[in-house]
Amino acid sequence: MKTKIIRIGNSQGVRIPKPLIEESGITEEIEMILRDNEIVLRSAETTRKGWEASFEKMAEHSDDALLDQKEIEEPSEWDEAEWTW
Repeated sequence: MKTKIIRIGNSQGVRIPKPLIEESGITEEIEMILRDNEIVLRSAETTRKGWEASFEKMAEHSDDALLDQKEIEEPSEWDEAEWTW
């Protein structure tokens, strides 16, 4: 599909046809990326999208413990030799 570059104030832009926007899933915000001499537009995803649900699922399966919990709780060589109260 071809379209023309149009003037928007002091800038330039393109009109994206409604069917393309609907099919792409683009909502309010987009990311623009220049890649190999092409401008790529894609839906901007929220940072850490879905993390809360993932953490809840991990907690339900008791899979939210620290992997290095033992190492953290045991005193290190530095604790034994250098640390004073």
